[in-house]
Amino acid sequence: MKSSLFSFVLLFGAGLAVGSAQDDKLTTPDTLPGAETFIYHDVEPEVMRLHVFKPAGWTAADQRPAWVHFFGGGFLRGTPRQSASAGRNAAKLGMVGVAVDYRVRDRHQTDASACVADARAALHWVQTHAAELGIDPTRVIVSGSSAGGHLALWTAITHTPWGSDPAEAPLFKPAALILISAASDTSEGSGQRADRFAGHGRDLSPQHQLDTTMPPVLMFHGDADQVVPYHYALALKEALTATGNDCELVTIPGGGHGLQSEEWKKEALIRQIAFLKKLKLLPGEVRSN
Repeated sequence: MKSSLFSFVLLFGAGLAVGSAQDDKLTTPDTLPGAETFIYHDVEPEVMRLHVFKPAGWTAADQRPAWVHFFGGGFLRGTPRQSASAGRNAAKLGMVGVAVDYRVRDRHQTDASACVADARAALHWVQTHAAELGIDPTRVIVSGSSAGGHLALWTAITHTPWGSDPAEAPLFKPAALILISAASDTSEGSGQRADRFAGHGRDLSPQHQLDTTMPPVLMFHGDADQVVPYHYALALKEALTATGNDCELVTIPGGGHGLQSEEWKKEALIRQIAFLKKLKLLPGEVRSN
């Protein structure tokens, strides 16, 4: 396993980074290479799609774990192209990988409450289509980078937030959350970017809406992050652990926003695999091709 793990570590880490500067942020991809595409949310101004990457040997009867990833972009920009590597490499871990699109201002002229509504609807769709996808709906890992970390947190909160439909709530909490430079506090008082939530920054601030019981959380955050400063990660960890939740914060010394260095892309993968093994969410060996 060790040699095959390192053979794709950089690709996997890149897939969970904040995103590529080459990404065309104003063009919505209808498909992604190597994925099956499904419409999960029939909304305006266009339907939302997610892209499913299946592992080698997949069958509908598998009941495998799934890994759902949300890209970052400040609730303003980004596309699921940024999540494609995460989806492909989740499949290399033997899981069903899911790269989710969601509405953002630059492509859809929506406020950030639409991002939250889409994220919750995406996990709802994945879980209600578990038999078709060959997954166990109670064993879904959800990850996100930056704004995507905010959305990942909202998939694990029970009550329906402002702007979302209760009928589209997740059926089960994620089995685990992996957060990279997560934008966890959007409150008007202590947080960031409250103006992007149509006057509901605190209502849609996951740190202020956490359930008493949350899934196990693995967080990565640079202590020199200028986009989402490090103290937000410390505050989120404190809020989670105060009610007895399992939360590991991995501090990247001198690190900025996201997983920027090749060293930390590799280290993050090693820690993610260890985290998933501990939770018994890693099926089989890592494939090298």
